[in-house]
Amino acid sequence: MENDNTLVILLSEEGADAERVAERTAHLREELLATDVEEVSAAPGEDAPPGARAVDVAQIGSLLVGLGSSAAALSQVVTVIRSWLGRCQDKRPSLRLTLGDDTLELSEATDEQVTEAFDMFVRRHSAAGAPP
Repeated sequence: MENDNTLVILLSEEGADAERVAERTAHLREELLATDVEEVSAAPGEDAPPGARAVDVAQIGSLLVGLGSSAAALSQVVTVIRSWLGRCQDKRPSLRLTLGDDTLELSEATDEQVTEAFDMFVRRHSAAGAPP
């Protein structure tokens, strides 16, 4: 499913155990499913190298969001993520959003910085996908 219409979301939280990351990722996935996207799925797992821990917390916090052909889908998804992130008051997770060759990383940002970063990310992709 990974292509230029697939947004890859990686959620992480310093010091969090796998259960907490899985819970937060599940809540975000549920909210994203209510938007105008084709699908929201967990990123496929990779085989762990020998000697590695059985649980890869980074893999647990990965989602693939199929944006489809809807021009508004990315904007809707970003709005949901921003709202969800705003409700994570106890300890905000770090997020990495990747669409095509463009990656946005957010960690320890203020609400204003989050809003500005998301707006710029959406504008970059709205301009790139606009007809000539």
